[in-house]
Amino acid sequence: MGFERLMAKLRRSLKIKESYHKIEKSESMRVEIRSKKARKLIQQTLKIADSPKSKSYPF
Repeated sequence: MGFERLMAKLRRSLKIKESYHKIEKSESMRVEIRSKKARKLIQQTLKIADSPKSKSYPF
């Protein structure tokens, strides 16, 4: 039990204030995000189209 208290005190004393800086997205990052979303959408569409049970879009 004493060890747990010691660890808790150490965590509190060493707690670093998190400074979060938002990263500005470059154009290449935006293109990569869009292409990932497009690939995911294409994959979902092909999965639905290849399914013998579904005959229409669920959207």
